[in-house]
Amino acid sequence: MTREYPAIRLWSKGSPPIAAARDGIGLSFFIHRDHKEIAPAVWRALQTYLRAIPPGSLGWYGTDDGDILELDDKGWGVVRQQMLERPWGYSGNANLSESPGGEEISSGYIFEYEGWSPDNPFGNAPINAVSFTFPTDYFQENGAAHLRTLALELARELPFNFGYASFAIISSHGMSSAAKWSLIESLLARYPGLDLHHGTGFSSRLGTRALGPYWLTFLGQPLLGQMGGITALRNALPFPEVSLLPMDGDRVLVTLDEWPDPIDTQTKAIPPQYRALARLMEPFLFQYEGEGLPLYQHDTNQWLRRFL
Repeated sequence: MTREYPAIRLWSKGSPPIAAARDGIGLSFFIHRDHKEIAPAVWRALQTYLRAIPPGSLGWYGTDDGDILELDDKGWGVVRQQMLERPWGYSGNANLSESPGGEEISSGYIFEYEGWSPDNPFGNAPINAVSFTFPTDYFQENGAAHLRTLALELARELPFNFGYASFAIISSHGMSSAAKWSLIESLLARYPGLDLHHGTGFSSRLGTRALGPYWLTFLGQPLLGQMGGITALRNALPFPEVSLLPMDGDRVLVTLDEWPDPIDTQTKAIPPQYRALARLMEPFLFQYEGEGLPLYQHDTNQWLRRFL
């Protein structure tokens, strides 16, 4: 069984236009620990991801000076050093993709990691973030159950506070910012179940808060406890489409539907389980704070509350 999904291909505003973003599945986890403590687990999760996707799907990596180089044996040594062996120790990162960008839309396989230590000098509420993406064809061919099982396998490696998987606009190396914002805005307005996947974009300020309800919503501590635990989730989500799977470490996976749902508001209403989980999450949702917020922060605040 498969479902129909909107085919999204976005190109940059420049001339000539270059490939900027496409549709797929974004899977992210946020981990409030010292990156030196969790980086080995992130490395193991990366190996799991590599085994699950077609060989050669990741062919390029980002360097510390902003260049993008071919991911050969030497490149893998650099990536390992970026993630595990930095001499200064307060951060780690990796950005791997199928394509460096250009004339062709990326295949949709992207891995990102942004790690921080508590004593780093950057960010207001820094947190480690790790992100995996998949093209829509991957879960259409393999099935949503396969992708959910893979997401669980990756999650078990990671002591997350919050995580999610969603149908999404995905891009490598931040290229979505080069696309026409009016096109992205119209897609997000029509499809509230469509995530503009930021990868590790919230890592410098998310802390232990949530980003909202998604097809797969992973809740760890302290967030799960603040929301009232699994009992509160069961009481708030009495819907046949919803399943709750307790995980070790006092964590849980909330699945809101059998398949990821873009939620096309031209043909259907927002499913009630999304609104119910959003209401339970509301006190713990991330929001930019302060007076006179820049327009993009104001719009992000509104978008994160779209199910309320």
